[in-house]
Amino acid sequence: MTDDTLPSAAPELLRADMVAALKERGFIRSAEVEAAFAAVPRERFAPEAPLEATYCAQDVVVTKRGPDGRAMSSISAPWLQAEMLEAAQLTTGAKVLEVGSGGYNAALIAELVGPEGLVVSMDIDPFVVERAERFLAETGYAQVRVVLGDAEHAAAEHAPGGGFDAIIVTVGVFDIPWGPLLAPAGRMVVPLRFSTISRSFTFVRDGDHFVGENPAVCGFVPVQGAGALPDQEALLADGAVRLTLEEGPVLDVAALDRALAGERVELWTGVTISRGEPFDSMHLWIATTDDRFGMIWQDPERDCGLPMPAMRWYCPVLITTDSFAYLAIREPLQTQETPERRWEFGVCGYGPAAAELAHTLHDHVQVWDRDWRTHPAPAFTLHPADARPPAPAVGRIFRKRHTQLVMTWH
Repeated sequence: MTDDTLPSAAPELLRADMVAALKERGFIRSAEVEAAFAAVPRERFAPEAPLEATYCAQDVVVTKRGPDGRAMSSISAPWLQAEMLEAAQLTTGAKVLEVGSGGYNAALIAELVGPEGLVVSMDIDPFVVERAERFLAETGYAQVRVVLGDAEHAAAEHAPGGGFDAIIVTVGVFDIPWGPLLAPAGRMVVPLRFSTISRSFTFVRDGDHFVGENPAVCGFVPVQGAGALPDQEALLADGAVRLTLEEGPVLDVAALDRALAGERVELWTGVTISRGEPFDSMHLWIATTDDRFGMIWQDPERDCGLPMPAMRWYCPVLITTDSFAYLAIREPLQTQETPERRWEFGVCGYGPAAAELAHTLHDHVQVWDRDWRTHPAPAFTLHPADARPPAPAVGRIFRKRHTQLVMTWH
């Protein structure tokens, strides 16, 4: 290969490497999804991004940021797109609604459903729609119908007779108004928020409700418009710390900021974890038992004097109007008796209610470790807002505008 041919060949080589990585890690499991990823030129949908980042299996490509620097539109990481497309089980001729556009994922869907299929890709942002239309036309996918509108209300007018065979949502949503648009045997793949937790579900119809299969940890750009997330946010320490709470009393940001600058209560639980060991079921357990559950984020580039949060992005915290307590982590000393490197969970509390919140979160962690850590993950069902699903013996019902999400521990 000469220097003259390298630039044009590089995307194809990187694409092949990406597909191989996705297969090796189990994200691509079917020949159809493999062929789609091999065919669509991802770099043509994010021309501003470096090729290496565009084709990294783990990386999101941000295509638009808001005034505060947060992502407003992006191309999801290939591993997550592959997972969602495999879950949708698309076939030739299928009719698909994509909520949240950008072009690349719609092109993958178009490859899977073929020219006999229908792909409607809807977005509320004119910038995103214009780019998607242009990139799809330039890459040979002009048959994709890109629609400008708020999918909360506008999607119904584009539904075919009999409904969509699949609905794939590529923005983080608080609720799911699209159930009536789904064909009886259809599948909805949706990154759903509840109590500030995000999970990507595959919803399949079961009589008068849906069963939520394969909930996967995920993160998406939040939906805009009528379905926008109802989260409260408190930015502390000049934005270096962010608290997020979905329900509960109005947060007193000034009081929380003073609390952060004051004394803290620090407890360590004795519960440990090894590198790479998942503990996402802890989030679900705490959200089951405590409606003060939220998330905390700390800017890793700024030292605020906080012990290390247990997670960088989705770290559990209990929040009241003027106080909070979050999950921390530390590496205990290794001894001859415990040579394996393990990290211990702790709790750090701030504000007038710091002691109560810290002890409560401490106890939640210990109960999870003792009773639920090794149990199967909870089951999820989705019901209409006016239904009366039975209350789970152990679990919680998250009531939304259009639906109710029922989480049940067995």
